[in-house]
Parts: sequence; structure tokens; C-alpha cells
Amino acid sequence: MTATTVPVYTKKDFQTDQEIRWCPGCGDYAILSAVQSIFPELGIPREKFVIVSGIGCSSRFPYYMNTFGFHSIHGRAPSVATGIKLTRPDLHVWVATGDGDSLSIGGNHTIHMLRRNVGIKVLLFNNRIYGLTKGQYSPTSEFGKKAKSTPFGSLDRPFDPLSLAIGAGATFVARSVDIFQQHLKETLKKAAAHQGSAFIEILQNCNIFNDGAWENLTEKDARSEHVVQLQQGQPLVFGKNHEKGIRMKGLDLEVVTLGNGVTEKDLLIHDEQNPNSAYAYLLSQMELREGFPAPIGVLRAEQAPRYEDLVASQIQDVVSKRGRGDLGALLQAGDTWVVK
Repeated sequence: MTATTVPVYTKKDFQTDQEIRWCPGCGDYAILSAVQSIFPELGIPREKFVIVSGIGCSSRFPYYMNTFGFHSIHGRAPSVATGIKLTRPDLHVWVATGDGDSLSIGGNHTIHMLRRNVGIKVLLFNNRIYGLTKGQYSPTSEFGKKAKSTPFGSLDRPFDPLSLAIGAGATFVARSVDIFQQHLKETLKKAAAHQGSAFIEILQNCNIFNDGAWENLTEKDARSEHVVQLQQGQPLVFGKNHEKGIRMKGLDLEVVTLGNGVTEKDLLIHDEQNPNSAYAYLLSQMELREGFPAPIGVLRAEQAPRYEDLVASQIQDVVSKRGRGDLGALLQAGDTWVVK
């Protein structure tokens, strides 16, 4: 085998001997399976992968991936991952996190990692609940959610992860669902190919503490009416018989029924590369409005300079002008004291 030859991997190569400690029926299993399935297809040496997590059910992910990994502290996975990517830009760094871990205590770290466009892939498992700590409401729980920490109903307006990521300036924003395996794998491969920060919200079920959180989207009879699949260059069509669509009306979106003079030519053609992030934001807000479907797929995919490349370029530029620094001289510079 030459130095440039990548071994032929299978899904089994990315599985570990660790006992998987998730509840039977948890949506995390489906996400793990999808990731282990697509990693062998990326043409990347296994030792070049790093999985980073914080705290939560999803954060056990590194134990179950036969790659390098860090199980860090609550909410700080984006910061740890950023440090890894800056010091080793050749590595492929993925973050596994939950809606509580990344949007509550880790919210600040998440948005700044996204705005910097660090070349990290973020898998946000969204089950709309705190599962590891046994069922408290989370930043994505719906208004009025009755849980152990809100027995009379939550009064918080929930975060929309897609809107938050777009507002933070993420250059790749997508969504999939744990049980939509083919769609999830395709979305993960697109994220892997993206050069900057890739944010993938994965709607996931917690069958113990929040069972059926997404059943209006995942039940077979409901999918066609409540989900629109975004495909680049294709009109936004949904409905059991593909009889509904979405078009622009002034500066807003509206749902229309095809027929009676309305055709697919009147509908909005999806453009994930639209440089105006307002378009992706409109899509992310659809499900919050009555009569609109929830989007799945890639909402935004824009190319921009990566943070790690800019840092490396700046360091190289300064070194070329001023030479390599001397840490000892720096420590001894200026006012110093000797403590006896």
C-alpha cells in the first residue's frame, strides 16, 4: 500500500466494541448507523476523523465510532473542535451534540463557531427534551410543554435551530430525520463535502421522555402533507398527490394549490446557493406557520473562507515579515519581577 492509498473501509470498520448505552428504540441508533455507513464512502483515512461531543445522550457518540474522539464538557464541544481544527486543519472534525447541549449552555459557543466558518460538521440531535437528565424541557421544546421542570407548561418561546444557524451566518444549513435513512445519508455526505461549517439538525425521537415529538412529520400518512423536501433547482412541491406548492408573494411565501391556472412554473425554485440568507431564513420559518410544511434537505450552501485557513495565512504572513517569535524573550519582556 502506498502512502496515498486509502484502505477500502466498510461500516464495520467504524464500529467499536463498546456496549451501546442508549435506550432501546432511541433515534440515536439510526443516526449512528447512518454516520457509520457514509464514513467509508468519503475516501478519508480513518485516522483522519475526530468526533467531539459535550454532555448528553448524543454525546456518547465518540465511544461508538472507531475513530479518534473527545467526550468534552457540557456545551463546549464547538470550542474543543475549533481548537483541534486550528492546530490540525488536515483532520475531519465532527461534533455530535443535542438541542440542550448546543443551544442552552453551549449556545454561545455554537453561534461563534458558525459565524467564524470553522471547517467542522455539527450533528445536532433534536428531540425537544433533556433525555440524559430524565425529561426536563429544552430550548427547542414547544411552548406550553409539560415536563418534569415545567409541570404547568413551559412559557419559553423555543429556539428554531435552523433559523439560529442561518442568523449566525452558517455557510451550510440542513435538516433531516433519524428514520429517513436514505435522506439522512445523502444529507450527511453533502455536509462532509462542504468546506466550511456545516450544521445539520436531525429530528430525533426520545421514546422514553418525549415519544412522538415529531410524529406529525414522521408518520407515513402525515409526511406528504407536512414535509417539503428541498432539492436544488426543483420547485417546492408537497402533498399526497403533489398537488400543493410554495411560491413567492411579494416578500413572503404562500402555499398554493396546483390547478386552476397555477402550475409548477409559478412555484419557488429551490436555490440553496442563494447569496441572500433571507431566502433560507424564510424556509426555516415555514413550519411555524399554519398550513406550511416543514423543510428537510439543504437550506443553504455557500462557499466562504474557512477560519482555520485565514488563521494559518495570517501566521505565515507575520512570520515572513517579522521572523519566528521567541517565547522566552516574550516572557522576559517589559516589566518583570522576581519573587523570592
